[in-house]
Amino acid sequence: MSLLRVENLKTYFKTLSGYVRAVDGVSFEVEKGKATGLAGESGCGKTTVALSILRILPFNGEIRGGNVLFKGKDLAKLSEEEMREEIRWKEISIVFQGAMNALNPVYTIADQMVEAIMLHEPNVTRNEALERCRKLMELVGIDPSRINNYPHEYSGGMRQRAMIAMALACNPSILIADEPSTALDVIVAAQILKLLRELKTRLNLGMILITHDLSIIAEICERVAIMYAGKIVEYGDVVNIFKEPLHPYTQGLIAAFPSITGKRQQLVSIPGAPPDLLNPPPGCRFHLRCKYAKEICRIKEPFVREMSKDHYVACHLY
Repeated sequence: MSLLRVENLKTYFKTLSGYVRAVDGVSFEVEKGKATGLAGESGCGKTTVALSILRILPFNGEIRGGNVLFKGKDLAKLSEEEMREEIRWKEISIVFQGAMNALNPVYTIADQMVEAIMLHEPNVTRNEALERCRKLMELVGIDPSRINNYPHEYSGGMRQRAMIAMALACNPSILIADEPSTALDVIVAAQILKLLRELKTRLNLGMILITHDLSIIAEICERVAIMYAGKIVEYGDVVNIFKEPLHPYTQGLIAAFPSITGKRQQLVSIPGAPPDLLNPPPGCRFHLRCKYAKEICRIKEPFVREMSKDHYVACHLY
């Protein structure tokens, strides 16, 4: 049974030139104890989906349609007060891209974690919050005695771990991780990914992992949604999609990714550039870059259909 279900979500940004259709009819699910990956190139709407779920969009962003169903509640219809007191941090928390730089440099790690806990749980005393901080730091692999250090006394990987610990401070049901390995070296990034995988299993966390790196999706997620120009073009079980990608865009992403095993071969790039979401093209938004495009692709938008068990694609080829 799904913990979170996003249905036909539409989020637009108002600009002087018109509305940018950043997310335009996105649907997917997150199950308890499992991770769903959102993958696609920069600007396709992945982070906007996360901000829409938590209702923390910039001032010019607005949800124009769809539902975000969490434990029977439609988050898109809750008041700001309900979101702040009942959902954010307590039920759904987020680790932002470049989160290790989000810590306040003039406060200790303990002060910042305690503030977050006491803000969302007013009945918790400072001593109780400090004890929870120590346990959380131990959970993410940091010596609890380091909680009174300042952020500059931590390495980049430790700061990222501290931000993950802070996101878990109020025992959320869902953790959203936006590009969790950004700006980390390969070894530290691997440690952070291993930590996320262990936390998902140990805490039975639902997880949304946002990345453009398909290897990270394969490492952590059970399901994946491939996004292009504000829409999901392929969705389903990770193994199915990696073994038999159906959408030309998914095929292009996988072909463009280098492999360290097997025969060496030339990487294949996807020609062209994503469309302008102020004035998206009619029909399939990928047709301008697709070598299989037909006349119907230029006129009619493809609908999502199930090709096999838990494998969905939006493409006129099928």
